[in-house]
Amino acid sequence: MRTEGTGPDLRHHGDAEVRDDGAALVDLAVNVRADTPPSWLRERIAGSLASLAAYPDGRAARAAVAARHGLPVERVLLTAGAAEAFVLLARALKVRRPVVVHPQFTEPEAALRNAGHTVDRVLLRAEDGFRLDPAAVPEEADLVVIGNPTNPTSVLHPVGAIARLARPGRVLVVDEAFMDAVPGEREALAGRADVPGLVVLRSLTKTWGLAGLRIGYVLAPAEIVAELERAQPLWPVSTPALAAAEACVTPRALAEAGHVAHRVAADRAHLVAGLTAFADRGVQVVSPAEGPFLLVRMPGAAAVRHRLRELGYAVRRGDTFPGLDEQWVRVAVRDRATASGFLRALSAALR
Repeated sequence: MRTEGTGPDLRHHGDAEVRDDGAALVDLAVNVRADTPPSWLRERIAGSLASLAAYPDGRAARAAVAARHGLPVERVLLTAGAAEAFVLLARALKVRRPVVVHPQFTEPEAALRNAGHTVDRVLLRAEDGFRLDPAAVPEEADLVVIGNPTNPTSVLHPVGAIARLARPGRVLVVDEAFMDAVPGEREALAGRADVPGLVVLRSLTKTWGLAGLRIGYVLAPAEIVAELERAQPLWPVSTPALAAAEACVTPRALAEAGHVAHRVAADRAHLVAGLTAFADRGVQVVSPAEGPFLLVRMPGAAAVRHRLRELGYAVRRGDTFPGLDEQWVRVAVRDRATASGFLRALSAALR
């Protein structure tokens, strides 16, 4: 299904749920891992502070990211989080027909609109499990943006289905900000150089709890990287963020991220089982879920969300994502003790 228009507040994000009067709530609204960054990463970042008098030099971090994905450095661009990458793409690329596949992270569309583009939407449907149908994307689209696994649906699209969106003359942007939360990173396109026009975005803020540091990167053909780099300000990534980038792609870090992905999968299964127990009260979970969050539909979700706040829990409202309405909420996967407390609160809130 294809549609145009604005509607939802594209600039509403999960952190709004835990600001001000929400600061004391148990945070199930933000998708950043709660028990991070680990001590070894904090120490690495702290060690970089002695170099703050010098301008940032991103060459070592860029080379480390390139090596991690088996790519030449010319295909890598470090950014101040994936959000900066969306702004660069919107401002630097000369596209005529951008399309964003929704529901998904709203910042790509917001950045495109702010850059003066008219944006078409392809809305995936709940009845289809929010699965991608490549044929739904207009053939004339010269920029297509999709998340994998997708925020907020937690759907992991098959790599073959996404690759079918690629064609000469089109830029295909795949937001893989949560791919390292998928065991084995199956269905990942990062590191692929055989898909025409492929741009993959990665974030280091989610698994490593670095949202306040702002670090991510772009993997793309060298000519696209050069265009984006020209649109960047000088020294866009700070020295501490560069130190974090280099540290997070070491073999030790990748092994730890792999263990975390398996733990998240187990914690997600626990949460799914608990939510499924409320099926007789109209609660539905989008499945199979593969990300560190769940998309949940429930009757009277707006009222339930407010009652949850009174009981000490914040979840993410769903109606600011194109294609969703007030019956949806997104719930971050946390440890089992936190999830069990939330499920008890939800039982009370549903009454």
